[in-house]
Amino acid sequence: MADEKESGVDSLFWADQIARLVKKRVAGNPVLRKVTKERGYIVYDEKTPSGKIHIGSGRGWVIHDVIAKSMLQLGLKARFILSSDDMDPYDKPNKELPKSFDKYLGMPFRSIPSPVKGYKSFAEYYFRQATDRFDDFGIEVELESTGERYVKGDFNPAIRTILDNSQKVKGIYKRFYGKPLDRMPFNPICQKCGKIATTFAYGWDSRRQLVKYRCEQNMVRWAKGCGHEGEVSPYNGNGKLPWKVEWAAKWPTVGVVCELAGKDHFTVGGSRSVAVAISDEVLGYPPPFPSTPKNIGQGYEFFTVGGKKMSTSKGEGMGFAEITDYLPAKMIRYLLVRTRPRARVDFDPMDDNDIILLYDRYDRTQRVYHGAEEVGDKEREQEKRIYEFSAVGDIEKRLPPQIPLTYASTVVQVTPDLSRAVKILQTTGHLPAELSKPEMDYLKERLGFARQWVDKLASDRYKFRLLEKSDVKVEPDVKKVMRLLGKKLLERNWKEDELLNTIYGMCRENGLDTKKFFRSTYNVLIGKDYGPRLAPFILTIGREKVAKALSGV
Repeated sequence: MADEKESGVDSLFWADQIARLVKKRVAGNPVLRKVTKERGYIVYDEKTPSGKIHIGSGRGWVIHDVIAKSMLQLGLKARFILSSDDMDPYDKPNKELPKSFDKYLGMPFRSIPSPVKGYKSFAEYYFRQATDRFDDFGIEVELESTGERYVKGDFNPAIRTILDNSQKVKGIYKRFYGKPLDRMPFNPICQKCGKIATTFAYGWDSRRQLVKYRCEQNMVRWAKGCGHEGEVSPYNGNGKLPWKVEWAAKWPTVGVVCELAGKDHFTVGGSRSVAVAISDEVLGYPPPFPSTPKNIGQGYEFFTVGGKKMSTSKGEGMGFAEITDYLPAKMIRYLLVRTRPRARVDFDPMDDNDIILLYDRYDRTQRVYHGAEEVGDKEREQEKRIYEFSAVGDIEKRLPPQIPLTYASTVVQVTPDLSRAVKILQTTGHLPAELSKPEMDYLKERLGFARQWVDKLASDRYKFRLLEKSDVKVEPDVKKVMRLLGKKLLERNWKEDELLNTIYGMCRENGLDTKKFFRSTYNVLIGKDYGPRLAPFILTIGREKVAKALSGV
């Protein structure tokens, strides 16, 4: 990816700006300088695997992946780490699963069996549903388990500090919520029933390093405790910190310097506010970008589908893994890369305009990157960065053959045969006489999605079926121009603009309304009042075939 300027030093692209801000922040803080020297610049994200992970989570993953890659281009030893929050409790019945799974409510996800064979746990199954697709999306990440960090003892120092300073933690809760935390800031796993959501920690013996707790019957509405009372070491996976406290504990434990999240976490007084205060005041660790001890910063906007927000735990919305049933992963990545984190993404794969506009924008960005479309200097640099960070794998060395999606959909409906489609596209000037293997692969991908779009997603406006024979009654004035056009088509090879001008000229010379002629022609060819743009449509079908159809009316 080229020279220093292209590597983000002066770029206005959002990820480059964030990378520079993080670099500056680390340089000015001795704690962060020490952390990054030992562990690198860690960009972090986390997800609770409570069910089908929706595409909205994918926005954070792409954002963090791009930030880490921008840091690498600045010469920083950046790493993107994604953790499965598999110690969190199963707190809502999963709509995909039988009622028999309700007996696990209140237990950590990592302790629940997988609903599908071949996975270690419920948590691994749902986490991998998404992460197994990361290569398709070009996401380069180190995957880890929060539960494993607890078991290995990574959290032990933070747990002890937090329990030793429980009054401080309770005071922070009181500051933000008007009342202190009503228990010790730790959730033990019940030694008898294995539940974590039903335990109430009421004491901490600092000398013996033990937490006293009860497993309560009515701790939460959705799970019943067993009534066991005991004491347990809080270390090595015997429990977890409450979510907001755990978020703060992760930052020094992992060495995080950058972690964004959805804007719902960044409401003033919300989870980020509490985590930032605990990180700063109890753990003595500078909260990661975009937060500071005095300003929590801003999260990224939601990814909605057709205006609807999605929920993993409720099983609502389109899953991250299933989005590729509707759109190639690289196009989703492009959509997320080109949209600034603070701008909302609302995309509906069932909406013709959303799909067509996305493909048109992608093609334009690709042309700008390869110098095939002239734009101003700032826009060129912006589009180049977008294209570079949107790439899944190596970027092609020259501009691939660009077939607009709407035209590709016309071609695949005229013929399902690839070799015939290639000849059509060569005839219409969309393809060169010779295609390299990468260019052919690119073409296959575009035609393949066009076929999928027509079969599954596109509205009737973009669908048609060529008629073998038409019995449409055509008025004499229209019939006259149709037959004249049929003869004209056979005279020579036509270019789109020449053919279109000829059609308009013939209608004008014969006093025929062009809309009426177009409507009648579509009816003869496909039995509809409308269709693809007429001139390229005729050339796609083939001059001889259209001439025969028009001359036979």
